[in-house]
Amino acid sequence: MQSCQMRLNTPPSSMASVCARPIKYRYRHLDMADLEAKLQEAQKHRLRLVATDGAFSMDGDIAPLQEICRLASQYGALVFVDECHATGFLGPTGRGTDELLGVMDQVTIINSTLGKALGGASGGYTTGPGPLVSLLRQRSRPYLFSNSLPPAIVGCASKALDLLMESNTIVQSMAAKTQRFRSKMEAAGFTISGASHPICPVMLGDARLASCIADDMLKRGIFVIGFSYPVVPKGKARIRVQISAVHSEEDIDRCVEAFVEVGRLHGALS
Repeated sequence: MQSCQMRLNTPPSSMASVCARPIKYRYRHLDMADLEAKLQEAQKHRLRLVATDGAFSMDGDIAPLQEICRLASQYGALVFVDECHATGFLGPTGRGTDELLGVMDQVTIINSTLGKALGGASGGYTTGPGPLVSLLRQRSRPYLFSNSLPPAIVGCASKALDLLMESNTIVQSMAAKTQRFRSKMEAAGFTISGASHPICPVMLGDARLASCIADDMLKRGIFVIGFSYPVVPKGKARIRVQISAVHSEEDIDRCVEAFVEVGRLHGALS
């Protein structure tokens, strides 16, 4: 079962104590009643931080940030969102799940990556209040002993951000291609997990079936990956398809046609 985390610190007597090892509570995946119960239990702590992915990478589902932010406000907690699978393509201008769900002013900390939509190379970033950023620069272990990013990666990510800020054409194109793939696959009889996310898990259940279908897709020139236990729960093996801005409509249709052909070959479709 997927879970999210709520990280808490006991009352700090100095800035250094903020860096003490936090107490962690886990709430069940997308279960807001469980999150509220954990927040109630955590009221004995001075600092409370709800941490969640914005979009979950294996299922392609999206965190209910509106409800998370409401509960965080009610119980005096900050909100931390990992946007690695949302930055650059979710929301009207690609700013992520907080923009998609209209809570940009309620999320305190955002962590994301330069290794996916923003260039596809490496590196990442954290945004938040100035004092927090200063603290991370002084105390964050990955920051202290890491070399600077290569100039080429910085330039590529900077250009990707420029493109997103100049126009929402890429974001709209991604959304349309995602919908095209999902709707055609579902019409063919496949089950696609998630909620309109470019990560499109084709649910097959059986690990061997997922592996065989992925192998046969590659023979047809389409590279998709099969995932099974322990990466995903037992009985929920899948092929994770990722739609890209560079895919054409013809690419999408060819992929669907190959899935139908291979799915029938292996008995995944009637």
